Amino acid sequence: MSERQDAGDDGDGYVVGYGRPPTHTQFRPGQSGNPAGRRKGVRNLSTDVKRALKVPVKVKEGGRTRAISTQEGALMMLREKALKGDARALDRLLELAARFNNDASEISPAQVLAADDQAILAAYATEVAATARPPATAQCPGDATPDPAAASDSKAAE
Repeated sequence: MSERQDAGDDGDGYVVGYGRPPTHTQFRPGQSGNPAGRRKGVRNLSTDVKRALKVPVKVKEGGRTRAISTQEGALMMLREKALKGDARALDRLLELAARFNNDASEISPAQVLAADDQAILAAYATEVAATARPPATAQCPGDATPDPAAASDSKAAE
């Protein structure tokens, strides 16, 4: 039995067992278990696109040179093409404007209605809903001609 306990001992009082591998098989400091895995600092496409759009470019505007982001420069070029009459550029610019021109600060907050006003609107909504549905025509089960227009056509044929 003492021989079994000695087999789990890896020297210096370190006991080998579940979750405690022998020291000679453990990873060394700075060495991982997946050496061919993803390197630290490897970026994905999203990060690369964001970084590329932040790179400053020099633009001459009004005789002066100033540095703006690539993203802003691309939007300026798109705007210039749209103003010159390029239909695709105009379509793209309007699409971007519709997507990103909805700031909450520009939209006024909804007004709170009084209880009387809410009751009036609810009554109006039910009235409109009732008039929007056509009235159901009651038909007798023994009626041979369910369609009134067909009945008038058959009388006209006689």
